Amino acid sequence: MSQQLVVLGATGTIGRNTLDVVRRNGERIQVLALSAHRDVHGLLELCREFRPEYAALAEPQAAATLTRELARAGLPTEVLAGADGVARIAALDRADQVMSAIVGAVGLLPTLAAVRAGKRVLIANKEPLVMAGGLLLAEAARHGATLIPIDSEHNAIFQCLPAGSRCGTAPAGVRRLILTASGGPFRETPIEALAAVTPAQAVRHPNWVMGPKISVDSATMMNKGLELIEAAVLYALDEARLDVVIHPESVVHSIVEYIDGSMLAQLGASDMRVPIAHALAWPERWTSGVGGLDLAGLARLRFEAPDLQRFPCLGLARAALRAGGAMPNVLNAANEVAVQAFLDQRLPFTGIAAAIERTLEAAERSGAGPGDDLDAILAIDGWARRAAGEFVNA
Repeated sequence: MSQQLVVLGATGTIGRNTLDVVRRNGERIQVLALSAHRDVHGLLELCREFRPEYAALAEPQAAATLTRELARAGLPTEVLAGADGVARIAALDRADQVMSAIVGAVGLLPTLAAVRAGKRVLIANKEPLVMAGGLLLAEAARHGATLIPIDSEHNAIFQCLPAGSRCGTAPAGVRRLILTASGGPFRETPIEALAAVTPAQAVRHPNWVMGPKISVDSATMMNKGLELIEAAVLYALDEARLDVVIHPESVVHSIVEYIDGSMLAQLGASDMRVPIAHALAWPERWTSGVGGLDLAGLARLRFEAPDLQRFPCLGLARAALRAGGAMPNVLNAANEVAVQAFLDQRLPFTGIAAAIERTLEAAERSGAGPGDDLDAILAIDGWARRAAGEFVNA
């Protein structure tokens, strides 16, 4: 029988790539439900094609519009509204897999709902694991959920780990994990020129097609900082056993180094359909629509250490990981506020790291607790957003 899939964030980059893989494997998997934030037109077109039983829009007014449009088109899809509606489709009884691809902290609650429903959850958004990784892993163990990472780096690590490894448990025989980073669009830009970088320049990634927020995170290398924190959560390793190297070609997606000196790497095209197909099919393999690499045509593969003067956000993320407790949550919230301010042209590119650093310092002075339960996690997130907003406005 076909598996039943829920796609959260269906109209975004990851959501659309997921649905492209579904098109190629329609005999194996079907779409049960789709969600978006407010993109009525995009979700309507996907409902026309995939005929899901449910659709959810986080913005209630957009949900009302979608309901009218579906009725006009004669489509029977039931529409749910608001954050509760998105969380409800994430926990549908008939769902086998849930793709969690909502960008930002707003993805936490539906991801948690899917975990508590015991689903196989494909996690494409970094923020829930950074904010509440301990809570998600504890709830996954309690409810029998399976977590599979979709980030190209963490999925690469997942593929290179010993058979039987599970997220949340330290893998046997591993010395360290090495995350690769493209270096983004400003890897060679003079440091003194970074203050003048525009949003249009920052979202123009040299290798990947991504949304604006994650593209800016790549430009600052905060994406790699968040991935370090994710790796610590997913693979139960401390910060000293996690490394980052810049790899401009984006062919090697991450490396696992074993205690015997062996290093296993996953290679592939810069196309998110590869990790998506792997996760949807795991432990089998399905077609992704992506061709293999022309190894003979690869002139060279370069690796270099990141420059923390150029990429201070990476250093801030390492410091937050070492500090533990509430600091990763504070880091994530401050970064979201600062990146949005930059995209709105209210903050210079170099002000992103400055706002994050000042928010972390304020959190350290306040003695913020670790935030082990959902209410505490959300309270810390809200405090950090307000603090970061004050720094941005100043």
